[in-house]
Amino acid sequence: MSILTPTDETLQVAGRSLRAGGLIAFPTETVYGLGGDATAERAVAAIFEVKGRPRFNPLIVHVTGLAMAEKLAVFDRRARYLAQRQWPGPLTLVLKRRPDSPIAHLACAGLDTVALRVPDHPVALALIAAAQRPLAGPSANRSGSVSPTAAEHVEREFGRSLAIILDGGPCRVGVESTVLDLTRQPAAILRPGGVTAETIAAAIGELAEPVPGPDTPPGTPPNTPPDTPPPPRSPGMLSSHYAPRLKLRLDPTEAQPGEALLAFGAHALEGFETVINLSESGDLLEAAARLFGALRELDQPAFSGIAAMTVPERGLGVAINDRLRRAAAPRK
Repeated sequence: MSILTPTDETLQVAGRSLRAGGLIAFPTETVYGLGGDATAERAVAAIFEVKGRPRFNPLIVHVTGLAMAEKLAVFDRRARYLAQRQWPGPLTLVLKRRPDSPIAHLACAGLDTVALRVPDHPVALALIAAAQRPLAGPSANRSGSVSPTAAEHVEREFGRSLAIILDGGPCRVGVESTVLDLTRQPAAILRPGGVTAETIAAAIGELAEPVPGPDTPPGTPPNTPPDTPPPPRSPGMLSSHYAPRLKLRLDPTEAQPGEALLAFGAHALEGFETVINLSESGDLLEAAARLFGALRELDQPAFSGIAAMTVPERGLGVAINDRLRRAAAPRK
């Protein structure tokens, strides 16, 4: 495995590897992605294999802009309005696939929809351009574990399983993109993330209530047996996700023996083995950017578990708390 500094030469090497069916880890503003040719079933299958990801869990497809996206999905007025104002950026739109869309069906988990976004990172955009095709790009980590926000996180996760990791430095946003389902009216947020519900509602009007039951969202492929749980319509909807190896418990009132603390704000609890504060000043942007790196740092055998203070349920705090609740959910 090589961790490479992105240059014109290394990007062209990575692009050729992608066109040949290889997988490349690359930076985005949210987290590092594991990229493969979204139009090639074998490359998409390799992503699922490397991650150990359930094949009913769809992937986000990364594109360079609206022009590329409109060849893959049907855009209505709302979708085009949001794309023009929020792309590039941490917003994924779930849209109906075009009948002639070249996206691999496995990337969509057999659904008639596709999840698209334009990453706000020059390396990611240059890589898609070098590959000359859309990239399926889930987070570059084993399925269900803590997402990577630095190149060294990817290296520790996969060892020699990947040929190339493009090092773009630490991720600026630090939590995954917001996923918005525009196949319904009103639209619904399937996963909170880097663009807030308030921002989306201000742009397109009222949003539906969040989809209930993260393991059983609506949207089932044809001929699915009645006793088969329907697949998620977006990544990040499984109840147990983003999880460290150690047990995580939320909203502690006191320390348990050997625990580490993930704190927030000026008044962290005392009595823990060690403390990492996501933001002593209470800055949600800072907390989001530090979340996954802090969870990885505390996920050590020296501790018996991790206790996490939740953050105010507003703005980016909704996404942070969502990740913490899924990280703390019972493992299956």
